[in-house]
Amino acid sequence: MAKLIGLTFVGLLLALYKNHQSSYQTRLNALREVTSVAPPNCNLVKGIETGAEDLEILPNGLTFLSTGLKYPGIKSFDPNKPGKILLMDLNKKDPAVLELELTGNKLDKASFNPHGISTFTDEDNAVYLLVVNHPQSKSTVEVFKFQEEERSLLHLKTITHELLPSINDIAAVGPESFYATNDHYFADPYLGSWEMYLGLSWSNVVYYSPDKVQVVAEGFDFANGIGISPDGKHVYIAELLAHNIHVYEKHANWTLSPLKFLNFDTLVDNISVDPVTGDLWVGCHPNGMKIFFYDSENPPGSEVLRIQNILSEEPKVTVVYAENGTVLQGSTVASVYKGKLLIGTVFHRALYCDL
Repeated sequence: MAKLIGLTFVGLLLALYKNHQSSYQTRLNALREVTSVAPPNCNLVKGIETGAEDLEILPNGLTFLSTGLKYPGIKSFDPNKPGKILLMDLNKKDPAVLELELTGNKLDKASFNPHGISTFTDEDNAVYLLVVNHPQSKSTVEVFKFQEEERSLLHLKTITHELLPSINDIAAVGPESFYATNDHYFADPYLGSWEMYLGLSWSNVVYYSPDKVQVVAEGFDFANGIGISPDGKHVYIAELLAHNIHVYEKHANWTLSPLKFLNFDTLVDNISVDPVTGDLWVGCHPNGMKIFFYDSENPPGSEVLRIQNILSEEPKVTVVYAENGTVLQGSTVASVYKGKLLIGTVFHRALYCDL
């Protein structure tokens, strides 16, 4: 009888493990293969070899790129060098990248590890760049002021808070105010890996200002990219491992109310919002297993979605770019400027295409 009970217990454990493994593979989209889609005339951006995880295009075409991210469980082609913020001028025919000098005395440049970025322009046209940073595996937000003539970033402030343990991306609403996604509940990488593996859906979105800090949305399976509609009335949140983009209504007191969500057959990463049309451009991972378990012989592919009329009953979703990793590995972000498409990746190259 004891052996029968023991065998039954082992059988239940194996069944639970098998079901969980199946769920884990589904969340990572482990069986997805890519059908290639490409705009005409795409070229790799010279000078980007260690990723451009996030990017922000100013109205004048100047573009900030966050490069050199070191993230737990993700490949890095140059793990011993600090990250950089690069600048491109998309008005030029063949734009090159320029490394921006980081000035100021309070930033540890040796441990600079930039992730998500966002810009805010004040009424005097001063441009502030807010950068998610992971020095020594911590999470901070670094506030810079862009010095255009000097081609430099003046470091103004480092922001930390207990409600910001594992920041992925931010959407600035002021020089020191923003919405931020925490992709994990736990700051510790080991606990975070179990949180992700078990699918606990404990990540959240936080509103931060010097006067108020609060959780405004929660229950996400790896909250990732975040963007705001051009009229400032809606916030878009990418839920990576559930393959969802959520639409929230933004209120005057900065709280959020859920309106709807869209589900996709891909892992949605960063969201860029076209300031003119309101379209969402989303960098995606068609197969997350290849991102988290990197194999140079079978590299992760790339995918870019364009979502039009997201607030309507029937939004239009178009695959603008898709590729199996031969050209571009691990796309995370895409944005457009005057008929051009710029695509960044978590650890690889960047691509510039005609639309």
